[in-house]
Amino acid sequence: MLDFFWIPNYDASIAYLSRLAEPEPWDYSDATEKRHTILKIYLEHTFRKLRSEGKLCFTPDNSWVSFHTGLMTPNLEGIFALAEANKNNQNDEREREYQPYVLKAFVRQSDIQLIARFADRLPESADYFQRPEELIFDPKCRIVPQIDRMATENTERLPGYLRDLSAEELRMRLTAAIDETQKTAQAHYNIAVPQYYEGRIQLLLPIRLDPGSAGPDMALVVHKIGDNAYTARTCLTLRMAYNNARLIARPQSNWLKP
Repeated sequence: MLDFFWIPNYDASIAYLSRLAEPEPWDYSDATEKRHTILKIYLEHTFRKLRSEGKLCFTPDNSWVSFHTGLMTPNLEGIFALAEANKNNQNDEREREYQPYVLKAFVRQSDIQLIARFADRLPESADYFQRPEELIFDPKCRIVPQIDRMATENTERLPGYLRDLSAEELRMRLTAAIDETQKTAQAHYNIAVPQYYEGRIQLLLPIRLDPGSAGPDMALVVHKIGDNAYTARTCLTLRMAYNNARLIARPQSNWLKP
């Protein structure tokens, strides 16, 4: 996004957006100061998705551009970004190409600045799924994990106490944990949280790799193969999972928290 917009007072603009939108946690629980890290990640990925879908909305002369942030005010008004063509550095063509627009404001759908320029064609929000059933875990399906891959790839994501285990020990730990996760998901299908990744909907399930843990250590990523099975190729840290899930909607689960 920052290659398209010059955003004066970037942190202040993001802080304003957080106040304009419905209240939700935009920082991780262990953050020592408010930096709205989750909101910044959300906005960057939302912009990329909208750009890929051709949903940036321009005035006929390209002097203004707007996009739907996907966020709502507490009174359920959509929130849009509004930007004007960058008129600075007119003698530096490369600079204008790097940041062709200047973000002027985040505005409500009823804002006169937005209506005056885009009333007849407000920007659309990003589209992450076409089939609502993709968002729900099918309890009739079994989970088929790729254990060899999970035990040897992306092991830096694992909790520290698991990184020194041998591949065999880790394989056994993963196998037992995934079996427990599957039984839990079959009994409580609504624990699944959808995420969007590389053009597809996947589901996140809580996985507890340490039997003594009070809650999940990581999120197991599954996606459906055919009508009868899910495949599981990797686990995400809870932070990674929350960021991915937040692209679609604020997670309402009791296990996936920022």
